[in-house]
Amino acid sequence: MKTLKLVTSILCFVLFFLILFQSCAAGVSNALEANGEASGFAGVLVACLMLAGAIVQLVTRNAPSRGASAAGLVLFLLAALIGFALAGSFLDLRIWSAWCLVLGIINLICLLHRPEA
Repeated sequence: MKTLKLVTSILCFVLFFLILFQSCAAGVSNALEANGEASGFAGVLVACLMLAGAIVQLVTRNAPSRGASAAGLVLFLLAALIGFALAGSFLDLRIWSAWCLVLGIINLICLLHRPEA
C-alpha cells in the first residue's frame, strides 16, 4: 500500500495543475456565458482538496497511524462530493471526481486494513 500511495500522490500532483487549468477555463466560460454555474470554482476546489489529500497521503504513507488514512479519506470524498454535485457543463470534472472517489476508497481500505503484529 505504501507504493500505491506514493504513486497516486505523485499522479495527483501532476493532475492538480491540469485540473486547475481546466477549471480556470471553465470558470471563464461560465462567466462569459452568464449561465449561473459554479463548475469552474468547484473544479478549483476539487483540485485543492485533491492536492491536500495527496500531501497528507504522501507524508504519512509510512506512518502506522490510522488518522492519516482517515484524513485522506475525508479530503478525497469531500472533493468527489463537491465535484459530482457541481459539475454542470464541465464534464471533465466528473472524471476528476471519480478519481478522487477511487483515492477515497483506497484510503478506506488502508483505514480498515489491520497490519500484522
